[in-house]
Amino acid sequence: MAEKTLNDLFHDTLKDIYFAERQIVKTLPKMARAATAPELKAAFEKHLQQTEGHVERLQQVFEIIGKRAHGKTCEAIEGIIAEGEEIIEEFKGTPALDAGLISSAQAVEHYEITRYGTLKAWAAQLGYRDAVNLLDATLKEESDTDSALTTLAKSAVNTATQRKSASS
Repeated sequence: MAEKTLNDLFHDTLKDIYFAERQIVKTLPKMARAATAPELKAAFEKHLQQTEGHVERLQQVFEIIGKRAHGKTCEAIEGIIAEGEEIIEEFKGTPALDAGLISSAQAVEHYEITRYGTLKAWAAQLGYRDAVNLLDATLKEESDTDSALTTLAKSAVNTATQRKSASS
């Protein structure tokens, strides 16, 4: 068997995040429907549009490295998504649902941030300058989304959850 290279690892990880992003595109509408806070619904809808753009950028990265765009099952994202679906089921109709949705969304964001940070570094090392720019743009959007979710949680959702729980 031929020795695996950083280029092989880059391609393998690219397939992983491509699968993950496509799963996230399918999951965000469910999260938006489940959210009760209008600003949280809007945040999920906005991130859906961004995530569709992330998929397109990844397709461009595949082109840059001369490979066909296709995913590889990512058990990590499947697990994170499954946890989010459990929260929707278990906390439906409760004041804590939106806080749980934000927690789930941030788990997804943190996974994506680690993947894009790694891919960006490897792309730079491998000399894929155009890929670095594409991956960096997505990394910034993922970080911004994470920050926006934190702000939303602190400013609206968590305090509303606390008020609703106290009045119950």
